[in-house]
Amino acid sequence: MTPLIYVLLRVSVGVSMFVHGLVRLPKLAAFSLWMFKSFQRSALPPSLVKPFSIALPMLEFAIGMFLIAGLLTKQALVAGCIVMMLLLFGSGMIENWDAIPSQLIHVAFFTTLLYFISANKYAADAFIKRSIHPERIQG
Repeated sequence: MTPLIYVLLRVSVGVSMFVHGLVRLPKLAAFSLWMFKSFQRSALPPSLVKPFSIALPMLEFAIGMFLIAGLLTKQALVAGCIVMMLLLFGSGMIENWDAIPSQLIHVAFFTTLLYFISANKYAADAFIKRSIHPERIQG
């Protein structure tokens, strides 16, 4: 994967995550209540659902910001996979099969970006690495 293709894909996935969080943060209480009600009939305990429903938009927002900037890219991609695995589990628990394809697509993009992390050249991570180790810059 070329660095240009990588940055386009990384930023696109980052925008998706960022916007998911951004639109939910101003209405966090309403989003949390909606999610909490969605899981009332599931086997998941409310003591897990409530904090996750509050944390999810913040996680989406933060993961998106890190991916857009290319800062802590590897960690953000792993965090994105973990969030998606939790969402996949939750979607299965409430039989929300329509949400699963979108979540799996995100996992596919996160893991593809992880696999090609060496192409992450247009990123804050790469800038920091060049600043710390300027002798590694190849002419």
